[in-house]
Formats: sequence, C-alpha cells, structure tokens
Amino acid sequence: MPVTPDIPLIDVSVWRSGDAGQKAELAERLDRAMKDSGFFLVTGHGIDPELSTRLRAAARTFFHLPDEVKEQYRTGVGGRGWIRNGDEANSYYGEAVDPDKADLKETLTFGRDHLTGDSAVDAEFFRPNVYPQEVPELRDLVLTWIGQGRALYTDLLEMLAAALGLDENYFVDRASDSPNTFNINRYPALSVVGRAKQGQYRIAPHTDWGLVTILDRQPGYGGLEVQTLDGEWAPAPYVEGAMTINIADLLARWTGDRWRSTRHRVLAPPEEAPQEELYSIILFCEPDMDQIVEPFAPPVGGGVHYEPVRAADYFTERNSAASVNGDGLVTK
Repeated sequence: MPVTPDIPLIDVSVWRSGDAGQKAELAERLDRAMKDSGFFLVTGHGIDPELSTRLRAAARTFFHLPDEVKEQYRTGVGGRGWIRNGDEANSYYGEAVDPDKADLKETLTFGRDHLTGDSAVDAEFFRPNVYPQEVPELRDLVLTWIGQGRALYTDLLEMLAAALGLDENYFVDRASDSPNTFNINRYPALSVVGRAKQGQYRIAPHTDWGLVTILDRQPGYGGLEVQTLDGEWAPAPYVEGAMTINIADLLARWTGDRWRSTRHRVLAPPEEAPQEELYSIILFCEPDMDQIVEPFAPPVGGGVHYEPVRAADYFTERNSAASVNGDGLVTK
C-alpha cells in the first residue's frame, strides 16, 4: 500500500484574521506538508462556488460545439484560446514524451489582463485573451474568476513565505507583475475518446512549472493522483467546496528542494463510468517573468543547488516541451 501523502485542509480565513499564534501554527503545518506532498486543500478561500458552476456551464457549451467551429480559436501551449485534444503532452522536466500518447483533454486557456511595460515579456506572456463569440458570457466569468483567484494567490504567497520564516511580502513583492495561465480543462468521457493507450492519461504524470497552482476540481473515477514519497500513487483527497493547492517547480527550486514540486496525474477515462465527463478550473500562478530564481541558503533552503534561472526563460522552454505539432513533440 502506498504511504498516504500529507495533504492537510487549511482555512485561509485563519490566516486573514487569526492572531500571531494561530498564524504561526498554520505556517508550521504548511511547512510540514510542503516537505511531504507539496499539496494542501483550502477553505475560506473567497472564490464564489456559484461562479465556478456558471463558468463550467459556459465552458461546456463551448466544448460541445463542432470542432470546425472551435478550430477558429485554436492555439498552442502558452497561447490564448482553444488547445485541441492531442495538442498537449505533459511530462516531468527532462523526460521524453511519446506524442502519440498526448493528454486526453481539451482546454480553454486565458491569461491575466495586465501589462508590465516590458515589450518582450508582454508580447510572450500577456497576450490578448481570445473569447469565443458563441459563448459571450465567458469573458466576464473568466475575468471575475481570475480576480478572485489572484486575491487568494496573494494570501497563499504570504502563508508560504511565513512557513519559510521570511517576511510575509517576500513572494508577493516578486509576483506583482506576474502572469497567470487560467485553464478550463474538459476531460471527455470514454465514450467520446475511446480507451486510452497503455501509459496514456487525461494528464500524464508531471509537475507544474511556476510557484503555486489553484485547482477547482470535480471528483470522479478518472481523477487526480499524487505521487508519494515512496514513489507510489495515491488519490488526492477531495473536500466539497475546497480548492486543491500545490506548489510548483520554481518555488521548489527557490527553496533548494526543502519543499517538493510533486508529480501528479489525472487518470484516463474509466471503464467503470464510460459517460464520466469532468471539468477542472485551474489557475497557474507565476513569479514576475524578470525574476531570477536562485535557491535560498540553508537553513531557509534545503541545500540542493540549482543554477539561477530567469523565470521567463524557464517558461519559454517548458511551453515548447509540452507542445505537440504535426511532426510530433517539440523539445529543446
């Protein structure tokens, strides 16, 4: 049996309004979980559940349009619009991927409506959003969700900084001009995409790339699994109304691997529920793209050395590596 990962349930309202002792206890609990699993759940997060319900309904309307209609909004990984089923193949950094086993999902992807003033950064990471004219309500729903999600992101960055013994604003100050990628993933039913190939998933085993991921997920047979410290896989816990949070590569790198950017995956469409169709809402939260990420020295950092990396360079490489074109996987 796999070791159960340490994925606690944390009430963000305690961070917002608690006393110093409560906040210190929360920070210590968070540090332990980040060392073990890199995941936690949050309640009191401030994201309206009715907003998520309406957003899923609007996205479903788009995803069920004919492919020839959706094709006009098609984009690649890192773009804005529709990523077609078969155009993205997630993996762990540095691992080869078989493009014939691309992820069994399709995505609507949006970004932060913001400009930094750096023309090169803005051109690559703050591209204009593309909203399908067939579903006009999507625009306001997307922008409202991103706004509520980024407010939560600020709280999470404060909590994580405190868990490392840093000033609460350490990460906030280094993410004020940051982009985010906002994805709505449709995981089609088995009856739609057919049986997965051996080693194919709705999302293949991977780690996320930036600082923090905020996930509003639906439970199901073909759901989220997290890799444990012993290398096994365990289902991620689900709590109705809670957001699933995980830290990502650049934050783990920043901590010198004191904390884990943990591999996770979304299972293939299940034969037990051939009509199961799930929708996930994901806000991938990043640092400023001109930020140089260099590991903290011990005792804040875990002692693992990484060469300093500019966030923009890291993301450009990862976007390319996850993209599948007509010739197969594009890698660097």
